[in-house]
Amino acid sequence: MLIDGHSLAFRAFYALPVDSFQTHSGQHTNAIHGFIAMLINLLGNEKPDAIAVAFDISRHSFRTEEYPEYKGTRGETPPEFKGQVPLLQEALHAMGIRTLEKENYEADDILATLATRGAESGYRVLVVSGDRDTIQLVDDRITLLYPSKQGVSELTRYDAERVMERYGVRPEQYPEIAALVGETSDNLPGIPRVGEKTAVKWINQFGSLEEILRRQDEIGGKVGESLRENAHHAIRNRRLNRLVRDVELAVSLDELDRGEVDMAAVQRVFSKLEFRTLLQRVGKLAGADVPTGSDGDAPGAALAPALPETRRLLDEELGDWLAKADAPAVHLAQGYDGLEVGIATPDSTVLLDWKPGGRDYAPFEEWLASDAPKVFFDAKAQTRLAAEAGASVGGIDTVGGIAGDGLIAAWLIRPSTPEKTLAQAVQRFLGEEVPEPDPNQLLPEEDDRAGADALAWYIVRVHAEMLARFEGGTAGIYRDIEVPLVPVLTALENRGVQIDVPLLRAHEAELRDRVREHERAAFDAIGREVNLSSPKQLQEVLFDELDMPKTRKTQRGYTTDAAALAELQEKQPHPFLDALLAHRDVNKLRQIVETLIKSVRDDGRIHTTLLQNGASTGRLASADPNLQNIPVRSEEGRRIREAFIHAPEYETLMTADYSQIEMRIMAHLSGDAGLIEAFIEGEDLHRFVGARIFGVPPEEVTSEMRAKVKAMSYGLAYGLSAFGLSKQLGISRGEAEQLMNDYFARFGGVRDYLRSVVEQAKRDTYTETIFGRRRPFPDLASPNRALRANAERAALNAPIQGTAADIIKIAMARIERRIQDAGLGSRMLLQIHDELMFEVVSGEWEPLEGIVREEMGSAAELSVPLEVQLGSGPNWNSAAH
Repeated sequence: MLIDGHSLAFRAFYALPVDSFQTHSGQHTNAIHGFIAMLINLLGNEKPDAIAVAFDISRHSFRTEEYPEYKGTRGETPPEFKGQVPLLQEALHAMGIRTLEKENYEADDILATLATRGAESGYRVLVVSGDRDTIQLVDDRITLLYPSKQGVSELTRYDAERVMERYGVRPEQYPEIAALVGETSDNLPGIPRVGEKTAVKWINQFGSLEEILRRQDEIGGKVGESLRENAHHAIRNRRLNRLVRDVELAVSLDELDRGEVDMAAVQRVFSKLEFRTLLQRVGKLAGADVPTGSDGDAPGAALAPALPETRRLLDEELGDWLAKADAPAVHLAQGYDGLEVGIATPDSTVLLDWKPGGRDYAPFEEWLASDAPKVFFDAKAQTRLAAEAGASVGGIDTVGGIAGDGLIAAWLIRPSTPEKTLAQAVQRFLGEEVPEPDPNQLLPEEDDRAGADALAWYIVRVHAEMLARFEGGTAGIYRDIEVPLVPVLTALENRGVQIDVPLLRAHEAELRDRVREHERAAFDAIGREVNLSSPKQLQEVLFDELDMPKTRKTQRGYTTDAAALAELQEKQPHPFLDALLAHRDVNKLRQIVETLIKSVRDDGRIHTTLLQNGASTGRLASADPNLQNIPVRSEEGRRIREAFIHAPEYETLMTADYSQIEMRIMAHLSGDAGLIEAFIEGEDLHRFVGARIFGVPPEEVTSEMRAKVKAMSYGLAYGLSAFGLSKQLGISRGEAEQLMNDYFARFGGVRDYLRSVVEQAKRDTYTETIFGRRRPFPDLASPNRALRANAERAALNAPIQGTAADIIKIAMARIERRIQDAGLGSRMLLQIHDELMFEVVSGEWEPLEGIVREEMGSAAELSVPLEVQLGSGPNWNSAAH
């Protein structure tokens, strides 16, 4: 087996997400991980006797000496890829695999030489490469394994028959096609007008490139002309794409026999790369017991433990076991007849075939509903499963009973790329594989999947490992903010919010009519019908038919996104653009309304899913349907909100919102005396700041001045530049720069804080909120300027956004507890951004208002007060404030 190292490493690099494969030190490892995963599969499936991996030393070779432009169009190597090849080679050496390089030659030439030698010596040769030049090597003894476009996980096997089927020529003729057509990736221009079909036709007609060129006068038409004018291209291409089969290599075939896997060396390398699952797979391939500790990198650590013998307990025995278990993990799964329940500690497991309501399992149901601590993976989903069976976890509308959730713990450790399944978490944190059925097997065997007992055992172990990985204030965030919020969000999802469906249907019908009106106006403007949702057709209308200025170039032409079209409309107004933009706006609203209607359940309510791990900032996200995308400042958005109402048995809706919370957090973090003074005095912040910047009394700050200050105040916290501010406000760049200079001259604390945030984050490679929530930013150390700049902008606002998320989460948990303790019938329904919504029972407004104001106002101790605004009304819009 002969492998093209760089070719496969690059394929792996682009197949796997960069951010998901990175060590604590910031070293990217996606190319290495993908390559080794593919290699393990190949070694297991093909079982080669001898193996070598060839690498390019550089882009320089005898080919570039002849033709300097060879491969000249290839871009710079991505900075995230740099440094991965030496680490990959180190890993291969530890696995007993020889790597080869040859100055002035390419890896393909090494493969060609070894493949030829191997075939002549009686080997069956497998060449693994993503370079089509290696097709020419295929013959009766040499087969090419070629990766798919998706990466390196799927390999197409090319023998001579498959090459003929795919390309219509014999393998040795393929480079002659490439010589005629050219090779874009190698910067080898071919014969103009000659495509693959023409080249294949000529090869089959004349037999070879040499014969085509000898008889080129027989080829007529424009394509024949082009051949005669550019024949030198084909001659040069064929010379360059011919692989060298006799490179002098200081290695014999015997020296390529598969060596012994040095598991100690593999463990050292994989420890550095933080590869835990791959370590297990290499060990299994080598027939070795792989030691794994809590970090999977400590030589001599204990072997991964075996699943304890599972017990089936009932009645008093079950009750006694549960009473002694210290925060065990629980996993509920749908069985054939009822629910299968696994309960586990690190050294003991219990399996129940649970039929709710049966006397045998009464101790379990009482324990499940109690405040006794339990650990889950995705506790919300588990709670729903229990509720469907008629049971509750800590009481479905109460706070308590959930001591940990592995899904949330994984997210806190890696908020940008968290593990979403138990199997993924076990792979990453324990370096073990959760038995899962083959997805291609229609009726998987029972032994192929882990039972609820095993899954509970994995949960309790992986949860303990995650807790050990918490750094800084993460443990406090998990214990005091995130875990207490899990049952609260479960309760909110279960309650849902009442919807006025007839009102939404009427609104949807109206929006549909308006969509058609704008569509007709667009068609009338150009005199024909087009698909207004087709970028291709819009490009034809805008840039070909209407001859408008080109927008930003994309892979598929020129962008037709909303921002580009709005800018185009400013430069060159046209009725078609007016209608198109209006059509898009109204159609987007129609789609929102349509989605809401479809989401209403039989109880007349929408039950959105509140994603606790949906954003790396710590903010909650909403899905199925997304209630955070309803416009709040537009008349149409307010009309949609009118359909969110209270149930008949309630008196009104209450909304509670933090006023300018991000700017208050900015004032606290920056310590800027001017901002703090404005909030303490209870002034209109933007009018106060405007007065300082423009040098006028507050009462003389115009609405235009206030709007500029507001845009800048919020924009600065998100890394807004003078250029961005000028575009946003429609002012000159010079005026925007002056505005920012005046702002910082009077609020220097803000400028100093924003500078210090990024500098501190660069040193730490993470940011922290007031409460200690960490958000890693490894790209702050990236040599890639674009990645680094994006990370700097995100890091700028992360402490502010994250602190705002922490504050409202703390308030939600406390409010839920206070409502229960007070025995109120009123209830919290939704959290959207910084706003909470409640249904209020008649006569309970005053006690509920007291709870909400007190808990929201005291959720954090800042140097400025947390102001809470309340509103009431029969619907969400009228309850706004």
